[in-house]
Amino acid sequence: VQLQASGGGLVQGGASLSLSCTASGRTFSPSNMAWFRQAPGKQRDFVAAISWSVRLTDYAHSVKGRFTISRDNAKNTVYLQMNSLKPEDTAVYYCAMDGDRWQVLGREEAEYDYWGQGTQVTVSS
Repeated sequence: VQLQASGGGLVQGGASLSLSCTASGRTFSPSNMAWFRQAPGKQRDFVAAISWSVRLTDYAHSVKGRFTISRDNAKNTVYLQMNSLKPEDTAVYYCAMDGDRWQVLGREEAEYDYWGQGTQVTVSS
């Protein structure tokens, strides 16, 4: 399985960015998908997740109301729309796929088996 993330960049505070992550190598639709991020010198943290059924989403408190996760199963792609960006959102963003199918939506790194290479998001003040 390969996950290819894209869409990062350098923006000013208050701007928007959209990340995407396309999966290849296995059937996408039965798997939960998530975004995590890692700021310099910090551990990797959960950002958002979306269930295989598309009915459920979950967000970290710090991004709720500003970020939206979505997926297009026909395109094997998960998205993260990020609005009202803040300098503290600066991090490398990783997409992740749960290797088990039809699972309960989770926030823990250990629940996700496949990871993308990461895409840098930098927000200036």
